[in-house]
Amino acid sequence: MMTRSAKVLMSATLALFAALVAFNNLTDYGANFAFVRHVLAMDTIFPGSSARWRAIDTPLLWHAAYLLIIALELLTAALLARGAWAMWRARHAGAREFTRARQWAMAGCLAGFMLWFGGFMVVGGEWFLMWQSHEWNGQASAFRFCITLLALAIFLNQPESEPEAGA
Repeated sequence: MMTRSAKVLMSATLALFAALVAFNNLTDYGANFAFVRHVLAMDTIFPGSSARWRAIDTPLLWHAAYLLIIALELLTAALLARGAWAMWRARHAGAREFTRARQWAMAGCLAGFMLWFGGFMVVGGEWFLMWQSHEWNGQASAFRFCITLLALAIFLNQPESEPEAGA
């Protein structure tokens, strides 16, 4: 029962984290919008980089990218929360039902991984060369989020046992 409770609580905590990130981005829009703008504009990468042709200098596209990031944060939060709730409801059920319930949380881990690894590490870090910027490099933070989501995904996928009698 403790393992199932841990899966529920860890999923719920990560849902809260993703929801707070989205909330902060919505209520203090300009703070992280500046980050997205600078990464996409590639205006702080190494001087003379031959990759500057990749830069996006269209404010509408900066806003679209930022809104997509916020939408993915909200999706991550919603899926993780749905997974935590489904696992909570199935905590006394058989292994098959609990395994089915945790799939929502797995979908949340996947959505978050796609955002913070696919979006920040791959697209931001490598395509827009975010790693070259001393001021606008979010790879370390994104990596921490990715590893946390990956750890939860691994934990969620541990085989389930039947609940103990009387639990």
